[in-house]
Amino acid sequence: MRVVARDGRVAVDAAARLPGRGAWLHRSQACVETALKRKAFGRALRADNLDATGLLQEFGVDTLNQKAEKAMDQS
Repeated sequence: MRVVARDGRVAVDAAARLPGRGAWLHRSQACVETALKRKAFGRALRADNLDATGLLQEFGVDTLNQKAEKAMDQS
């Protein structure tokens, strides 16, 4: 899938037609997590302080993080 920087956020460009610099990304949760960990979106899209929460929600990463936090709290 193609992602672009739109209004300070990382947005999915499903049709690959939005203007601006885009980056290609595998459509998998692991790929998104790796890109976030390595701060690849900022470098690839040449933009600082990008918000990727919408992209995370699409893959359910927020849900996984919340489950992990709850498990740690119960320990």
